Amino acid sequence: MRLNERHLMQLAAVLDAGGVSEGAAMLGLTQPAVSRSLSMLEARVGEPLFVKGRRPLQATPLAAQLAAQGRVIIAASRQASDAVQGFVKGTRGLVRLGGVPFFMDAIISGMVGEFQRREPEIVIQQSYMNLPEVIAALEGDQLDLGIVAMGEMSSGPGFEFTEILPGRNVVACRRGHPLMRKRPIEAADLAACPWVAPLPGSPLMSDLQMILMSIGMSDLNIRYSGGSLMSVVNVLAETDSLAVLPFSVVFALRDPGHVAVLPYQIPQPNRSLGIMRKAGGPRLPASDRFAGHVIAAFDSLRHAIKRHESAVIWGQS
Repeated sequence: MRLNERHLMQLAAVLDAGGVSEGAAMLGLTQPAVSRSLSMLEARVGEPLFVKGRRPLQATPLAAQLAAQGRVIIAASRQASDAVQGFVKGTRGLVRLGGVPFFMDAIISGMVGEFQRREPEIVIQQSYMNLPEVIAALEGDQLDLGIVAMGEMSSGPGFEFTEILPGRNVVACRRGHPLMRKRPIEAADLAACPWVAPLPGSPLMSDLQMILMSIGMSDLNIRYSGGSLMSVVNVLAETDSLAVLPFSVVFALRDPGHVAVLPYQIPQPNRSLGIMRKAGGPRLPASDRFAGHVIAAFDSLRHAIKRHESAVIWGQS
């Protein structure tokens, strides 16, 4: 026997509200319409739904069971309605996010936390990826947003790139590093120090090669490689090693005080950090909402970074 789900919903509403008129008002229906539905349901099951002569209405044992199912349907309907409204408004949903590891750990993860404090119904699914992997994942509809560093070369007409921070690299070291007290710092001083290599595939690897060329070296004394951002910071804090890092990453790590900027000018990449999205296709409201949050957060961060950078006295290379 198949029952009409709307009839079960109306039965539950009538019993919960205490009367046909009240139940109809709860559902936004008319009293005659609900009365007809209850009569149809009663005829369908072949049993009475209400105990005769009782006021307010009293359900029969069968009606009580049917009403319980009706309440489940009402709850599911409301949840579905809330899900639709949340999706359209961008307050519910899943955002698949991929990005370059050091930026994701130092800066973006904090922005995710701030965002989810305001939007607790949005799930962020994050992956570590460099530019080639982000492009492939966006093309394959495996990502909604990418946080990547882009140079002059375009990623192609199928993508949109919104700049959020100009590229700026520095040589990072521990705060008590011997070179922090030396003036001027010479290229030979950099070459004499051990170095931490960037992650394979990272744009910082090519930046390190530019530094090598600028100081007239073909190779550096690489003492540590392949680590996460926290690993790199810990190695720098405990050794006299140097590492090339984005200035914004060092800025984000300023409060613990483990790393500092070595006042030495290095070649700068013609590159910007930004949000990459696939162009042309439908965009999820939750993704747009998160992207807007990141853009606004970086707008504030950019000014703070600029003020902090202006306080650094750069040495002459």
